[in-house]
Amino acid sequence: MDESIELRVNGTPVKVPPGTVVAAAVARAGVVKFRTSVLAAPRGPLCGMGICMECRVIINGDAHSRSCQTLCAPGMDVWTT
Repeated sequence: MDESIELRVNGTPVKVPPGTVVAAAVARAGVVKFRTSVLAAPRGPLCGMGICMECRVIINGDAHSRSCQTLCAPGMDVWTT
């Protein structure tokens, strides 16, 4: 029995174990730039506990979702910017 969850990161299928946060799934997909700052600098997870807001991504069309605080769900659609 396959216990993994499949979601898509920037259109690419990614399988992760249950209980994985979206930030880990994005990293597993090989993405290092989660978003771009207002000064055009690449940004990614920093604090890992939802305080810094650097890990924001688009999840199922909802912008500014904190990837370090959101658990992966089957069929989830994640986009970095």
